[in-house]
Amino acid sequence: MNAKVDTIEYSDAPLRALAAAGVAATSAGVAAVWYFDPMTTRFFPLCPLYSLTGFACPGCGLTRGFHALFHGDVLTALDYNALIPFFGAFLGFLFLSMVLVAVRGRRLTLGKFNGSLLWTFLALLLVFGIVRNLPYYPFNILFP
Repeated sequence: MNAKVDTIEYSDAPLRALAAAGVAATSAGVAAVWYFDPMTTRFFPLCPLYSLTGFACPGCGLTRGFHALFHGDVLTALDYNALIPFFGAFLGFLFLSMVLVAVRGRRLTLGKFNGSLLWTFLALLLVFGIVRNLPYYPFNILFP
């Protein structure tokens, strides 16, 4: 993936202000996940799928994983959710793109994005969501 700065310029001030608000909200969310421990704090939302069925979705454990990652504990973060590097890269790309729209009026692009990357990621999420709920070793290690 060769990320480059898109040539589309956004001169619309409301769009840049909205991107700046998104950067501020994301930064506040990251600060809250860094500061508050999700294991002891009750205001972080619970996974609706896990609460209703007892099955872990592909995103279960991400809040605890990012908290551990922000404190430098990479192995614990991977233990909470093995896909945290993929989610981190995706969310980092979105954050950097919002920063560039807010500051320069231009966003990041992946070049010629054809959708196959998105379908591959969705297939990976589906397979991971099924495999992490299997009650057999070594798959039960993936359960958060």
